[in-house]
Amino acid sequence: MLKSKTRWVVRDTDQNAVKQLVNHLNITPLVATLLVNRGIEKIEDAKSFLYGESESFHDPYLLYGMEEAVDRIRLAIKNKEQILIYGDYDADGVSSTSVMMTVLNDLDANVDFYIPNRFTEGYGPNEEAFRYAASIGIDLIITVDTGIAAVHEADIAKELGMDLIITDHHEPGPILPQALSIVHPKHPESHYPFKELAGVGVAFKVAHALYGKIPEHLLDIVSIGTIADLVPLRGENRLIVKNGLKRLVKTENKGLQALFELTNTKQSDINEETVGFVIGPRLNAAGRLDSADPAVELLLTNDKIAAENIAQEIDAMNKERQSIVNEITKEAIAMVEDNMELKESHVLVIGKEGWNAGVIGIVASRLVEKFYRPTIVLSFDPSTNLAKGSARSIVGFDLFKSLSACRDILPHFGGHPMAAGMTLKIDDVSQLRSRLHEIAKDVLTEEDFVPITEIDACIPIEDIHLEAIEQLNLLEPYGMSNPKPKVLVQDLSISQIRQIGADNKHLKVIFEKSGVHLDGVGFGLGEYSMQISPLASVSAIGELAVNEWNNIRKPQIFIKDMMIEEWQLFDVRGHKPLKKWIQQVPMDNSIFIVFHEDNIKELQKSEFNGTIVHLEDISQAQSLNINGGNIILLDLPPSKEILESLINNKQPSRVYTYFYHKEEHFFSTLPTREHFKWFYAFLRKRGTFDLNRFGNDLASHRGWTRETVDFMSQVFFELEFVTIKNGLITIHPVKSKRDLLESSTYQEKLAKMTLENELLFSSYQELKKWFDERMIGLQDVEEETKQWT
Repeated sequence: MLKSKTRWVVRDTDQNAVKQLVNHLNITPLVATLLVNRGIEKIEDAKSFLYGESESFHDPYLLYGMEEAVDRIRLAIKNKEQILIYGDYDADGVSSTSVMMTVLNDLDANVDFYIPNRFTEGYGPNEEAFRYAASIGIDLIITVDTGIAAVHEADIAKELGMDLIITDHHEPGPILPQALSIVHPKHPESHYPFKELAGVGVAFKVAHALYGKIPEHLLDIVSIGTIADLVPLRGENRLIVKNGLKRLVKTENKGLQALFELTNTKQSDINEETVGFVIGPRLNAAGRLDSADPAVELLLTNDKIAAENIAQEIDAMNKERQSIVNEITKEAIAMVEDNMELKESHVLVIGKEGWNAGVIGIVASRLVEKFYRPTIVLSFDPSTNLAKGSARSIVGFDLFKSLSACRDILPHFGGHPMAAGMTLKIDDVSQLRSRLHEIAKDVLTEEDFVPITEIDACIPIEDIHLEAIEQLNLLEPYGMSNPKPKVLVQDLSISQIRQIGADNKHLKVIFEKSGVHLDGVGFGLGEYSMQISPLASVSAIGELAVNEWNNIRKPQIFIKDMMIEEWQLFDVRGHKPLKKWIQQVPMDNSIFIVFHEDNIKELQKSEFNGTIVHLEDISQAQSLNINGGNIILLDLPPSKEILESLINNKQPSRVYTYFYHKEEHFFSTLPTREHFKWFYAFLRKRGTFDLNRFGNDLASHRGWTRETVDFMSQVFFELEFVTIKNGLITIHPVKSKRDLLESSTYQEKLAKMTLENELLFSSYQELKKWFDERMIGLQDVEEETKQWT
């Protein structure tokens, strides 16, 4: 067996819906299956999803409050009033601010922007910032990507004589701010067709209304914020990103060009992954460590030199952010491993003074990846006795619901089932930990602590071909609600398998089934080459791609995980010395079995750390539980019966056959009946024969080995044909015929030869069949295997 690293959850497929899409849209079964399993079953919906980049954006005036917002902004521009764009410090907020600044500057507005500091002001509008705005003569504040919860601040703006327009996309609360206008796709009175816009998407709709046309020149920046904010890439978001990525590959934005050059990013190759892993993190870095202003300035500048300088500044911030995250993560992992028993810690709640509050959410995500537990990471401030934290969860544990049960010690918290933020007293951290632990004990099972991999579809290997993989491009761009497809391919044989790359860290495989071959590459999976036996039936999950080499194009799967459900035989017979292969054996759940006590010292010279079990008899072999574990048969058993007793009606995960032995019986001579007949006639004629003096001469004369002469002499002795005393053989009169099989020595020799034939000198296939015939299916021993896991 080979256990998967995660629990595989495969979506069910409506095959009738797949056939309809294949027939009507002329797409491959692979693409049709992926669409159906993502909930896109209707022909028109699928057509729109695949080919909809030319579709029209919704009328911005369908958004509730848009008309009032646009009228007030135009009035402010006409009257030369001072306008302040109030944004947020993440990539969505930065891009939203940049979009709104661009359109208002284009319309010749008197405008500036303000983004609060994460550490001194926190998230969202605040009274002090609004009072500052009033003091410098601001007449109109426009929030972007924030403000829907600013009930108090809206009242302050009104008190100070400033008008407030809120543009946001976060969940509206039960009480809305008393602003001049709220432009929000989820406004209770809104009938906007698409509810999942990012903050920058809402800003884009305001820009559309103000320009009076679609501001396509802003789509590069709008797509960045949309991707970075992890909103679902469906509907209008998908339209934004598909068109925005086309703009990005030819953008003339000086700040973005400077970032591409600095990060060695080829502009023509830009896709959603470039945004997610190159641009987004750098725009986020400024606000995580200090002020987010440089990120906005980077997107707004038209000066190449300034752009290069700012790009270097935020790139340095990103490197510093990475260093801080790595250091805190290292400390946090050590804290968990040194102070917590994972089996008893259903929720991880850890904190420390001095941890950067801007990155602890990333650290929490890292800990969930490492330990797969709901995790809260806190930054302690002893001067205020407050702990500020970020939380990340796992499937099955609703963070928001669980934290709601602790409201009495959480004066400030918010979030959703999978992520949350909070502030509490340092003195209450221990209580929060224990209360969440008790909640988790009631709702989480042991299985819940095994990570889940959601798989888009189980695909027959014959459906994986170049045309199908090339059609996958129609599903791009990938993101939330439209992830890069992971597929399952089942019951594959291995044609070739080897380690590749530096230190053999990676894996190269050629899968085969029904005459169809599929190349596979597994990054970081090099160790699997030692964990897959020749005849294993393998299932693999991964992402499909086209492998191009020497002008040859072939389908390929980037392997993420593999699984073998049947037991495996690893044939290491004849591999000497032991230490050359023993390191391939996993030490966990492994039993090293020796049948002959005098072999133990010899085998221990190989210096491996496994525990050796000495099986002396059949009863010990029968009672040894090997279900679900790995057994390493270090030496050859004395009989077939003891090995059969060990494995009969049991199901190990793996069997390693080394079968060390000092002498081989199979290739020694087993005398024929003619040999025995001649030797007996010889003894009868002589009456007596001195083995010690003449045994070697006799063997040489007949072309036998001395072992053969001694063996036949012992058989005659056991059959009472002769007596042997001090090497002198004396013939006995034979009273009746005796069969050679009546001799225990002959039986033992024959049995050992048969044993060696079946276990030592059989082919791999024959040996596998020998074990298969004596084992039972895993389903009958599931309960017993639990103790191994």
